[in-house]
Amino acid sequence: MSELLAGVDIGGTTVKIGFITKNGDIIEKWEIPTDLTNEGVHIIPDIWASIESKLQTPSFKDASIKGIGVGAPGFVDAHAGIIAEAVNIGWKDIHLAEELEKLANVPVYAENDANIAVLGENWVGAGNQSRNLIAITLGTGVGGGIIANGSILNGANGMAGEIGHIEVLENGYLCNCGKRGCLETITSATGIVRQGMEKVQTNPDSKLAKLFQSEGSITTQHIFELAKQGDQASKEIIDYTADVLGKAMANMSMIINPSNILIGGGVSNAGDYLIDAVTKAFRKHALPRISEVCTIKVCQLGNDAGIIGGAYLVYENNS
Repeated sequence: MSELLAGVDIGGTTVKIGFITKNGDIIEKWEIPTDLTNEGVHIIPDIWASIESKLQTPSFKDASIKGIGVGAPGFVDAHAGIIAEAVNIGWKDIHLAEELEKLANVPVYAENDANIAVLGENWVGAGNQSRNLIAITLGTGVGGGIIANGSILNGANGMAGEIGHIEVLENGYLCNCGKRGCLETITSATGIVRQGMEKVQTNPDSKLAKLFQSEGSITTQHIFELAKQGDQASKEIIDYTADVLGKAMANMSMIINPSNILIGGGVSNAGDYLIDAVTKAFRKHALPRISEVCTIKVCQLGNDAGIIGGAYLVYENNS
């Protein structure tokens, strides 16, 4: 068996690990729990112990790894391989690449978790190896990454591509980042549900309000389903969310002129209904010359994007 590329995607609950070929195919993937005790001090040793253990199994006894690409949440200085801050795993100024390299004795490359997901999608997923691409993840928050001229954008200290914190509404909702009116406060799952709760109060006769009264809570899935069924309150939420997102995408597109915009995260499970609404808004707000070369579509790789993107970091740096 030839040399494998190892991809690692560190999350707040689990660490996803995979062995990937130089063509982007997954040979083996698995997960380990993220040990958050003592400010995450065990996470790096646990990753290497798990990889080393897997390499000792009969399936991989003749294999070796060429390097390890790791995605971590939070603020990452990719050039130095340092995690400046990752609040949900307790890390601050962690020299991830250096520490893992000492254990593994192979090159290690670190990136923000959203950025490695973008790299994975662009390598073997929906991005089709675009040279200019924007990816947006709509989950509990809003993340994203940008590829410009074939390379991931990091910026001066790793903050490029923090799409969720573009200000879209002056004096809007308070965001977790401390600012008000960020894109995340409207277009994330949390933001959509918040809009839903406001509609429940202002439209007590809507299907959405009746659903809340019977269920005791509402989700983004409820709102999308009711919008499809013609519930006016739910439809207004989706139309407003799509318009805000489409306008932000149009403004970002003026800077890098992308051929593809990918939408992922839990909210993207709404599929064509969401994509159609966002595409319509994007075309409304974007210059025709920008929109005519740009396709908007859903990410393809799901939870595997991170490990594949991690592997791509190794591939990119060793080819």
